[in-house]
Amino acid sequence: MSTGRFAAGATLALLAIPLAGCEKEVIVKPPPRVETPADLPKLVSTMSVPISIRMSDIQSALDQAAPNVLWQIDQHEDRCVPAQRILKGKILGKRIFGEKGLKVSPDIGCQIVGRVVRGSIRLTGRGQNLTMTMPVSAVVGVRNVGGIIKKETATGAAAVRANVRLSMRSDWTPGATMKISYDWTNPPGIDLLGRRILFVNKADARLAKVVSDLEKSLPRQLQKLNIRPQLAQAWRSGFTTIQVNRENPPVWIRVTPQKIGLVGYDASATQVALTVAAETLTETFVGDKPADPTPTPLPRATAIRQRGLDFNIPVLADYGQLEPVVIKALRKRAAKGINLKDVGAVDAVFDKVTIYPTEGGKIAVGIDLTAQIVGRPKTKTRAQVWLTGLPFNEENSRIVSVRDLAITGDTSNAAVNLAIRLFTDPSMIETVRAALVEDFTKDYDHVITAAKGAIKQRRKGDAIISANITKVVSGQIKVTAQGLFLPVRATGNARILYRPGK
Repeated sequence: MSTGRFAAGATLALLAIPLAGCEKEVIVKPPPRVETPADLPKLVSTMSVPISIRMSDIQSALDQAAPNVLWQIDQHEDRCVPAQRILKGKILGKRIFGEKGLKVSPDIGCQIVGRVVRGSIRLTGRGQNLTMTMPVSAVVGVRNVGGIIKKETATGAAAVRANVRLSMRSDWTPGATMKISYDWTNPPGIDLLGRRILFVNKADARLAKVVSDLEKSLPRQLQKLNIRPQLAQAWRSGFTTIQVNRENPPVWIRVTPQKIGLVGYDASATQVALTVAAETLTETFVGDKPADPTPTPLPRATAIRQRGLDFNIPVLADYGQLEPVVIKALRKRAAKGINLKDVGAVDAVFDKVTIYPTEGGKIAVGIDLTAQIVGRPKTKTRAQVWLTGLPFNEENSRIVSVRDLAITGDTSNAAVNLAIRLFTDPSMIETVRAALVEDFTKDYDHVITAAKGAIKQRRKGDAIISANITKVVSGQIKVTAQGLFLPVRATGNARILYRPGK
């Protein structure tokens, strides 16, 4: 802090001090008082809404969506065994010509009877990969093969696998896609009249249709897991007001959800954990509790950028706390003796200190005092002088001091005012400035501890809202009507757990 400005007027002030006369009273017009409230910005946060689905419930949904009999057939085939032809050679001394040759046996028809059935579906998961396995068995037979063979039966087995990917539509109905692959460990087939007849092609076509139908019906089964009602309740519970500090000052955080969307899911051996995130506005209020936000219906799902918890917690130094500190410092200084250059010893009595916010982000410091030059009672002056200064702190520091502290107001009558001369003295200015240094550490620790406890866990209806603060940074000091505010920005994570009936 530069003090050169104060020394410059010392000699002139000295010449102005009366050498005779009666006690004088000089009142300087106080700086304007401002009523600026704490201006803490709205911040955007996200709160996760974990929804757990048991793997067994999804497996059961798949079981209900898939028919037990995947394919069955009971139909006549005119050409179970196609006609036999001789393309080259001689029969009864005649040479055979032409592309088709000579037909030596007719097409042989048959009745094909059979079905493909499935076993129990098994579902496993890891990360975002769900794998469905479904055992398939086939029993296929032929009947009345041209009146030659009455009955032949074949069995087959396949292991059907599908990679399942879950999704969420914008109306919060679950979706799923499936990519199928399978192997016939024992393809169904029959040897008829020296020819092998396989039924894989017929079964494959039917299996593909079954999987397609399964992909369409699985979302309908997943809706039975009641995901949307859980999200709707969690969404509604997110509209809340939380008190994070009870006093000095009372601080409230109002949470207003704006949108919500699916972030992803994580599968394990026993469950699938859907991670839904709600984007919210977090507003900080100081003093009286604000009105609770009005809940809105669950909106459509939308893309969400995960940000985590982000809100402000102001730490307050009431001006009333500073006033006794300043007057104590001035009285201590007076007790040691005040000696002004070119004036001599001054006897000063400090009666009162008043501090409040003024224009330009500054504070005003009013000092009521009586002063006289020692041994010269006719120089006695009663006065109220005013200083203004700009509170400041270094980045992320909780130590606040005042810079550019100087006398203010109409000092044109300084020629007759010993009191004003006192506060153009650098050492007296330094006494006030040093007294105004405020360490917010104790209040800071109190507020942060209170905030952590307040948001740790709280129930609202069937939902539990919990939050954890992982990082805290302090901002620039602000001069407000309520006091000196050190804005503290807290970040972390928060979630809403749906716990009905507890």
